[in-house]
Amino acid sequence: MISRCKKIVLFLSLLALMVSCRNEMEQQAPMRLSLCLPIQESIKPSTRRIMGDPGTREMFEMPKYVYIFIMKQVGTGWQVWKYEERTLTDEDWVATRYSGSWLNRGDSIYKYDQPIQFMLQNEKPQGRVYAVCSNKKMTFNVPTASITSLDDLLDLKFNCSPDSIQENLQNIYTTPYNYTKTDGDYYCSFDCSTGRSASVDLLLYHIASKVDLKWNVEEDKRIDKDTPANGVRLTYMETRNLFNGFAYCFKPMRNTLSALPSSGYTITNIVTPSDEGLWWEGRTYFYTIPYTVTGEPDYFPLQLVMCTNDTPKENGYKLTLKQPIDTSDVFVPWLRGNFNLTKPLENKSETKIAGI
Repeated sequence: MISRCKKIVLFLSLLALMVSCRNEMEQQAPMRLSLCLPIQESIKPSTRRIMGDPGTREMFEMPKYVYIFIMKQVGTGWQVWKYEERTLTDEDWVATRYSGSWLNRGDSIYKYDQPIQFMLQNEKPQGRVYAVCSNKKMTFNVPTASITSLDDLLDLKFNCSPDSIQENLQNIYTTPYNYTKTDGDYYCSFDCSTGRSASVDLLLYHIASKVDLKWNVEEDKRIDKDTPANGVRLTYMETRNLFNGFAYCFKPMRNTLSALPSSGYTITNIVTPSDEGLWWEGRTYFYTIPYTVTGEPDYFPLQLVMCTNDTPKENGYKLTLKQPIDTSDVFVPWLRGNFNLTKPLENKSETKIAGI
């Protein structure tokens, strides 16, 4: 009799354990996030080109680090529900076709082949996902643990001062805060309130603008080293005072400075006296954080120094080229400057609006 009672107790204990495990499993549901980068079609893996970039194929490094913030709705506000920092591997980025609703169906994307998964325990929240990823580790202006609200998150900035970051701005991507669905809701939203799981494709976009500079000396004005100095050759170019410091992670079009920077990041030797092949025509590009100056919200000021005919750069032509931009735009713009040289450049400073 005692043995039989023990068997009954054991059976009931196992049954209770099974019910408990089943209930626990029912209370858990996976939430899957997929990282996607839009690209142009017909691009070899070694020459990835991101959507929106102009004609030349470019080399990009795939992101190695991703910082993910999942917000949940609490009443009428938002709170950070989960934060995750993950390391990514290059071989898990694969070229595929897009099947969602944010690009044309069938467009090419690079997708991270290892979904990032969270378990929803006892919760079926409505929420949003924000993410920023980079091929270099990022440093933020505040500890991520201190971010609790949506306002905190949207004010998050990363340090773009180190050369290692400045030289890799083309490899940083974000989910823009003001990219919305037709109903006005944020594009990386999810709703688990009526179901057991959620799946979100995170399409991430460039955080920095591409600056594309072209120059040309008219053929009848071109001179070589041995020709009298009444002709023209471009012998030096640099760009000065690019944005430096902390830039918004999720508001890439909202960076503002109180005045033109006096000691920003500088790219020197774009053209030098020894670059004979670039004296008369050429093209260069780089990536930089777009910004506006207080009082002039419609322009991004690009500062250049150009010299002709071996003039030293301290006596060069200094140009602030104002690029019209709209700070309410979702995506960072492609900024262009075209220079047609017909005479030697003077030692003076000027400000011009691009395209005028």
